[in-house]
Amino acid sequence: MITIVRPSFIGHRIDMRRSSIRFSGNIVLALLMVVAGSRLCRGQQGGTPPPLEIRTSTLPKAFPHQPYEFRLVAEGGSRPLRWEVSEGNLPSGLALSRDGVLAGTPAQNGDFQFTAKVTDSRTPPYERSKQFTITVTAPLLAVWGRYPKVNGKRLEGSLLVSNETDRDFDLTVIVMAVNEIGRATAIGYQRLNLKKATAGLEIPFGENLPPASYQVNVDAVAEVAATNSIYRARLVPKELMKVTEGP
Repeated sequence: MITIVRPSFIGHRIDMRRSSIRFSGNIVLALLMVVAGSRLCRGQQGGTPPPLEIRTSTLPKAFPHQPYEFRLVAEGGSRPLRWEVSEGNLPSGLALSRDGVLAGTPAQNGDFQFTAKVTDSRTPPYERSKQFTITVTAPLLAVWGRYPKVNGKRLEGSLLVSNETDRDFDLTVIVMAVNEIGRATAIGYQRLNLKKATAGLEIPFGENLPPASYQVNVDAVAEVAATNSIYRARLVPKELMKVTEGP
């Protein structure tokens, strides 16, 4: 009887082929992952940033002789961004910094138009411009409602007061009529809570007076205890008020 012995290395060779196939597959998978990661990195580094846009639409009101600060906002573009005023004028006392902060203490009332330009850090840079209006107004406004006049022996009129801030006022209004020899007579007095953002509240005044020529002086004083602030407004007619009828 002849016994045939098969070499055992054949089975090992088959196992080595299977291991080689698995090893090669792992290498291919790893290479694919490296290539994909490389492409992703190139896309992130060399991709186009989002469009540069100015998001600020309006500016809050400013008040004369009071500190003001507001940041303009832009999105997109390559950082850092640089801001500047390209056209128009800011109120005296205010300035726009390179990082987009509008700050300072305005010196006068009025509406001021200017164009703000923002530039990004690309080469060449992208830029966007937008026109703004900043309003500088007195916190407490007083104007004539009914201009003072003499009606018989009565001197009368009214004023309109406005609270331009976001805080309530403790408001006092005093109206005095001063004759030729300096004698003053109160023809109006009110103390009231003037709510925030109130526009054109009418305050009447009037009193019977003896014959004389009178200078009318209207003084309004607003106090804000929370901020220890005091605001004043004054009205004076351009002419004397003459009362000719007696009692």
